[in-house]
Amino acid sequence: MGLGELGGTGGDWENWENWELLAAMGDAGGGFGLALPELRALMELRGPEALLRLQRDLGGVSGLCRRLRTSPTDGLSEGPPELERRRRVFGRNWIPPRRPKSFAALVWEALQDVTLVILEVAALVSLGLSFYAPPSAADEGDTASGGAEDEGEAAAGWIEGAAILLSVACVVLVTASNDWSKERQFRGLQSRLQREQRAAVLRGGRLAQLPVADLVVGDVVQVKYGDLLPADGVLIQGNDLKIDESALTGESDHVRKAPDKDPLLLSGTHVMEGSGRMVVTAVGVNSQSGIIFTLLGAAGDDEDEGRDRKGKPQDGAVDTPQPKGKRQDGAVAMEMQPLKSAEGGDAAEGTGTRPRGGPKKEKSVLQAKLTQLAVQIGKAGLAMSAITVIILVLYFVIETFVVQGRPWLAECAPLYVQYWVKFFIIGVTVLVVAVPEGLPLAVTISLAYSVKKMMKDNNLVRHLDACETMGNATAICSDKTGTLTTNRMTVVQAFVGGSHFGHPPAPAALAPPTLDLLAQAIAINSAYTSKILPPEAPGALPRQVGNKTECALLGLALALGRDPEAERAQVPEEHLVKVFTFNSERKSMSTVTRRPGGGFRLFCKGASEMVLRRCSSMLDAGGSPRVLGGAEREELLRRVVEPMAGGGLRTLALAFRDFPPRPEPPWEDEAAVVRELTCIAIVGIEDPVRPEVPEAIRKCQRAGITVRMVTGDNLDTARAIAAKCGILPAGSGEWLCLEGTEFNRRIRNERGEVEQERLDKVWPKLRVLARSSPTDKHTLVKGIIDSTIGDQRQVVAVTGDGTNDGPALKKADVGFAMGIAGTDVAKEASDIILTDDNFSSIVKAVMWGRNVYDSIAKFLQFQLTVNVVAVIVAFTGACITQDSPLKAVQMLWVNLIMDTLASLALATEPPTEALLLRKPYGREHPLLSGTMLRNILGHAAYQLLVIFTLLFAGEVLFDIDSGRAAPLHAPPSEHFTIIFNTFVLMQLFNELNARKLHGERNVFEGVCANPVFCAIVLGTFAVQVGHGDMGGHCGDMGTHGDTHGDTQERLRGCSPLSAEQWLWCLFVGLGELLWGQVRDTPTWGHVLVCVPGPGGRRWPERSGPREHPEVAELGRGKVLWVRGLSRVQTQVRPPPNNPPPPPKFPTHGPEFGETPKLGKNPKIREKFQNSGKNPQIRGKIPKFGQFPGGKSEFWGFLGEDFGVSCPPTPNFPFNPKIWGKS
Repeated sequence: MGLGELGGTGGDWENWENWELLAAMGDAGGGFGLALPELRALMELRGPEALLRLQRDLGGVSGLCRRLRTSPTDGLSEGPPELERRRRVFGRNWIPPRRPKSFAALVWEALQDVTLVILEVAALVSLGLSFYAPPSAADEGDTASGGAEDEGEAAAGWIEGAAILLSVACVVLVTASNDWSKERQFRGLQSRLQREQRAAVLRGGRLAQLPVADLVVGDVVQVKYGDLLPADGVLIQGNDLKIDESALTGESDHVRKAPDKDPLLLSGTHVMEGSGRMVVTAVGVNSQSGIIFTLLGAAGDDEDEGRDRKGKPQDGAVDTPQPKGKRQDGAVAMEMQPLKSAEGGDAAEGTGTRPRGGPKKEKSVLQAKLTQLAVQIGKAGLAMSAITVIILVLYFVIETFVVQGRPWLAECAPLYVQYWVKFFIIGVTVLVVAVPEGLPLAVTISLAYSVKKMMKDNNLVRHLDACETMGNATAICSDKTGTLTTNRMTVVQAFVGGSHFGHPPAPAALAPPTLDLLAQAIAINSAYTSKILPPEAPGALPRQVGNKTECALLGLALALGRDPEAERAQVPEEHLVKVFTFNSERKSMSTVTRRPGGGFRLFCKGASEMVLRRCSSMLDAGGSPRVLGGAEREELLRRVVEPMAGGGLRTLALAFRDFPPRPEPPWEDEAAVVRELTCIAIVGIEDPVRPEVPEAIRKCQRAGITVRMVTGDNLDTARAIAAKCGILPAGSGEWLCLEGTEFNRRIRNERGEVEQERLDKVWPKLRVLARSSPTDKHTLVKGIIDSTIGDQRQVVAVTGDGTNDGPALKKADVGFAMGIAGTDVAKEASDIILTDDNFSSIVKAVMWGRNVYDSIAKFLQFQLTVNVVAVIVAFTGACITQDSPLKAVQMLWVNLIMDTLASLALATEPPTEALLLRKPYGREHPLLSGTMLRNILGHAAYQLLVIFTLLFAGEVLFDIDSGRAAPLHAPPSEHFTIIFNTFVLMQLFNELNARKLHGERNVFEGVCANPVFCAIVLGTFAVQVGHGDMGGHCGDMGTHGDTHGDTQERLRGCSPLSAEQWLWCLFVGLGELLWGQVRDTPTWGHVLVCVPGPGGRRWPERSGPREHPEVAELGRGKVLWVRGLSRVQTQVRPPPNNPPPPPKFPTHGPEFGETPKLGKNPKIREKFQNSGKNPQIRGKIPKFGQFPGGKSEFWGFLGEDFGVSCPPTPNFPFNPKIWGKS
């Protein structure tokens, strides 16, 4: 039975029972020495009990391998049929995800929208009342309504209610279709995440990287530091292996694993240290995490059903187990399932076995702003809706029973109720129009679109909210190796036998004993998975597999004419006595082997200064050890290591130590054995900077993002690489480059506690943190995020690849894990995985994040214009004419095309490089900027002018009957159809205006790059033409044709229009584009916008970089007309009656230390502090007291340009001519 038959992802979900059936089959027909229940029972044991069972009943690990018909050294050697038979007997390494929601369930969820429910109820009431006709109702209805209503109009009363229900059905189907498509996309993304995880498996004696879903019971898997165990297994051989089992047991201490102590390894747990080899004993639902997942899966389904009954879940949520570590609240942030094994679920965390109560992150920037805006709009819409209904009811009651003095007639009660239902529907229509329910959809579509496109840019997004959060990033803390550099390392310098080689030495240049020791130290004291393989194509470079630093050393061994694999064959991995694996704390690796003649030999390699500190001797030119004193050691560091590091090379020292056979040293005491070493060599490894990184960093800096390097390398190496990348500008001495020890000394008090105040003095100028530990990285990230010294909280992104980087990745606003070099633990803690480990991909993530923010802003700009106009028109029309010019059916159509389709059109705008020419908006920047508000109000003013002109003078302009004061069930009028048609066309053309947020003139720029936008606008226009014209040719079909055409008109809420009327509607709609050009003229949009200043004076309101970021980054010539026009306007103002005398400019004053801006803006502070040293500036800066308005007027005049873009020259901005004119 294949995977598809058993219910693969998105496959046949009804076959779930087959898994339990296979689990119960045991070894039926399998022919293995162990049944599935026995293996499951073994894996449930712990510690000594498990070891006893393994040795007593199964004959140890070797006996277990014999029963499973596998080799502990070569793994399985079977073909595909035999592997498939193992899957049939023991199960597949896959846990079925929860069943996706059906389309019917999504329709039901969409139907539960509150505003739609209200409309449904109102439509049903209207529908029911339309079929009730009491005796003499028509006569009394004439009295009550003050008008005549023929039988056809009365009989057609049901059509409006039916049309509303039909429109609701359309909205619901479109919403459900979007949700269904969105869920499919998210599940596809989840499948991609699962396929990304691979395991190192021995098959037929060869090591292969296989998807974890392909693992079977009996496979031999190599595990190492940072891995997430893909299945349950028994340890065959291990080197200092420590496992974090807190995901399953809740135990926070790391558990040491060894074949002779505690050999059982559980899926879903993390390898925190060491390496080893295990034989797989349980996979998928039969593993320990799978059993827990299965047991709690039914309860989880019940909870989901209960939650679904209570209300609609998060927009875009996928019903998969959610991690507890990184969770965002709200409707628009959707949390992707963590990168666990390919079993398809976070079996441990998703089932709630991980301890809870961890700190939650703040809401994302966009999410918090949208929540606040939605609440404000909802309250305003509800108030307008209630006021509209109250005014209509009061108007009707006063007009009917007070002004006309009509008595209450019980027979007319149903007619009165119909009027009140009509008023209620109008009120609900106002509410529907006021609330931008397309906003959550726009957010989800924009995020989903961005996530899909970001995959092509090597960004695999795991948490959706990280996508838009990255757009607000103000700081990036990046690793060096592999992220800023190519991670293809080569030894280019070496110090061996007292000689410094500027290139890899020739074999003849080294003494034979030195050459033997160097080759052994390289081959044996490295992970055996690190290899140099032949190139894939002729002329290509050899392939580096495994740890790239070790591959550089292996390349050196090959250059010396020695084969590392031959050295390893003499000392198999299972014969190693002890391995101290590399980690970020010890920054070295040591391996102990047995010497052929007896005794032991320890090899050590690591950071040069750390290894040399443990060396007491060094090999001379002849290969003999000589004493290495403290002074000579310091000289070696100064003369050899520092020059190498200063050239951007990573330096490693290789050393060894011999031990006698008796007494055997205490191998667990690392400090006792890794000392008194003999240095063999010091090598300089080149890891070139990626060619695209300097430009990417320049883009970040231009975009207002500070890039910091956080690395474990030597300070000199880190500083050199930072200079090559552009993190440290050439000739700049103001930035800090610190080692981890110095960093901690500066930020900690006498008790060793981190003080935020001390940290705030360090991080603003820190650019390089070298020899840092993961704890240092976490401290730095936390300190930047918690700092309050700036106007706005910093938004920090962090890269990480190691297991211990998890805390920093989780603490950061956005955590980037390396997809190639990163460990599974780092990937699980991250928000985004860089599949190419390239820093330039982070820049693309910034661009996409800003694009999400701008896409939502574009939709808001468009949507709120529609809402403002429609609400005012419906409210004003209802209050003046007792009817809304825009009917409920029409507004539902508008809601469909202007909410759902417009969100799709504007949310799929592709990003451009111009997004990187502005500073981050910041957490406090309002979602609706000043420019957006001017756009909304400007276009709303044009549309309201047009619609009110048509409403109150349309019958005169077009020579048609007035649609005002129509009877209750009158058919649609030409008058109101023209208003509706014009309204829709204005929105369609304004959709083009909405594509530009910052007053750009060419609204068509890049429109062809978004085919979705073009298709939606053209399609909506075509449907609108059919909507307004269809059924208009039935007038010559006799009575039946009249009835049929009238019914269609009522269902659409429109009357057919003539060609001339259509052309006028189109002309007025096109006027939106012309009005947009007029409104965006600098005189309108920038120069003539003034704010009152002190003393009644008015200053031009400056458009800051956040308002018009693209202007801030243009060349001087391109912005000269804007600034020049602003200055001209300032200078041509008539001078005041008593102009102030030209101020005397003091050199300094105590006022400067008192202004808040001076203290917060380091550029302004530095400019003023240095002003007394510059003879050109000295004596040219005015005092606050010499301005009539004091400090506020001083800073209002100077703005922020003084410390950013305006040079403090004698001519500007302190030109007495300009000063006197202003």
